[in-house]
Amino acid sequence: MAKKTFHIDGKLLEDAKAACGASTDTDTIRLGLEALVRQAAYERLAALIGSEPGAKDVPRRREKPTRRVA
Repeated sequence: MAKKTFHIDGKLLEDAKAACGASTDTDTIRLGLEALVRQAAYERLAALIGSEPGAKDVPRRREKPTRRVA
């Protein structure tokens, strides 16, 4: 855990806090950073769509359903 000092517009922080439902400034910042990281990961994953046109579907193993005894 690290302690940092940031200069953030008060109105922006209050709007973000209201938007995410956080109760503290720290929670607001944490939730915002987590959302940013998730969005960046999603964009990297989405960029891979179609990057291997010759790729074949990976076969999946399925367990045979077990019979329930009543």
